[in-house]
Amino acid sequence: MADTTHDPVLLLQHDMEHPESIALPVGRVAIFTRKKPGREGPNEDAAGLIPLDGEHVVLVVADGLGGAPAGATASGIAVETLRDSVGACRENGGELRDAILNGVESANERITSLATGTATTLAAVAVEQDTVRTIHVGDSAILVVGQRGKVKLETVRHSPVGYAVEAGLLAEQEAMLHEERHFVTNTVGQPDMRIEMGSTLRLARRDTVVVGSDGLFDNLYREEIVERVRKGPLDRAAARLARDCLARMEQADPEIPHKKDDLTFILYRPG
Repeated sequence: MADTTHDPVLLLQHDMEHPESIALPVGRVAIFTRKKPGREGPNEDAAGLIPLDGEHVVLVVADGLGGAPAGATASGIAVETLRDSVGACRENGGELRDAILNGVESANERITSLATGTATTLAAVAVEQDTVRTIHVGDSAILVVGQRGKVKLETVRHSPVGYAVEAGLLAEQEAMLHEERHFVTNTVGQPDMRIEMGSTLRLARRDTVVVGSDGLFDNLYREEIVERVRKGPLDRAAARLARDCLARMEQADPEIPHKKDDLTFILYRPG
């Protein structure tokens, strides 16, 4: 993968050994995706780095549901449709926000029309100069972390357990071990899909944005993710995150969260 890119980068059914680092005009990205340990079929996660121009870029992670290969098809459709929508915005003008919303709506129509029962989550971040805005559907999640470890933004996962944590009914430790933590109530590929859009957040120079599938957030506690990404070179932070998350999947202590799953994340820092 090139160190610097102005073209879209889509990772569909990839199985990476190590995170890759990419320089952008607006900052630097580290990206990683690997299929579930022991999985014979394809990686059902997908990821994308979709520039609009030198100052605007979309970071997206999708986690397909429904089993391989259907899950991989759904996540691929979501990322490709978002790329096409941003590309149309580049050619015809318009707002990046509208391009993302239109892309998610179009992906929902395409996946629903398959009538196979497959679906996907989607978590996207629109980077516009030194600000970010989050858009998500499902339980793939987004964090914005300051250099000193302050969590400046965290999306709510669209699941019964995610809503219970947000309402203060479950502690994170309880949620990570909850038997229903894998249930998702909102996906791209269902007629009543709901898109959640956050407000604009201005980034500080050393903030780190984390966009990840539940393979990340079901294996490491939030504070563990924060500690690994908040400081140091971005490529080293990504390597630590991938290594420790994959190691957690393989451990067997029932008191420590672990879930073998496809793992995908994107880290971004401005600069």
